[in-house]
Amino acid sequence: MQRLSDLDLVRDHTVYSCVMGSRAFGLATDGSDTDRRGVFLAPTPLFWHFEKPPTHVDGPADEQFSWELERFCELALRANPNILECLHSPLVEHLTDTGRELLALRGAFLSRHVHASFAGYALGQRKKLDADVRLYGAPRWKHAMHLLRLLMSSRDLLLTGELVVDVGEQREPLLAVKRGEVAWTDVEAWMNRLAAEADAAAARTPLPPEPDRRRVEDFLFRVRRASAAAAA
Repeated sequence: MQRLSDLDLVRDHTVYSCVMGSRAFGLATDGSDTDRRGVFLAPTPLFWHFEKPPTHVDGPADEQFSWELERFCELALRANPNILECLHSPLVEHLTDTGRELLALRGAFLSRHVHASFAGYALGQRKKLDADVRLYGAPRWKHAMHLLRLLMSSRDLLLTGELVVDVGEQREPLLAVKRGEVAWTDVEAWMNRLAAEADAAAARTPLPPEPDRRRVEDFLFRVRRASAAAAA
């Protein structure tokens, strides 16, 4: 099979695409970007060449990023926060039959590993905010808002076993943080409280100890085999 360009893979072989960022979180305001994320399925024969298909592609539109299906599943099994949230976006723009199967697997990717992955990501973001406060006297308020949102999402996921992306009734309190209307000491206290609540929720979470790796692997095997058969 002739090698396709990276952008052709996205244009012609996307199985799932959605809007993420502030628009998916329910935090969009005038001027908010539209961040698009997607999953493409590279045709199986492309893997038979020495040069393999890309694991991810930037573009073709601005603020658009896509993963090859296998890479996407690998990251989801590791409880990568960005990937898991992508699977739960309320703003789906494109969906094939394979994409529907992927969304039907959302529960298979969730496990107690989300506690460590979300907490680790949150800690990295918190260090950046603390550095900004030391250097400039204030954090980047937009980043502070998104960290609070992530901590809420983590806590609620551990409590309920379900990942909800839209912030709902927390929209206005979070936007007040973005506007710099909440003192940093209060934001710090809010972050610390949410992190402690997530730790407590982790001790009694309904999530399974491990993701259902076998179920995801079976899905990938079927999809790759069907792609090979279609190209024969």
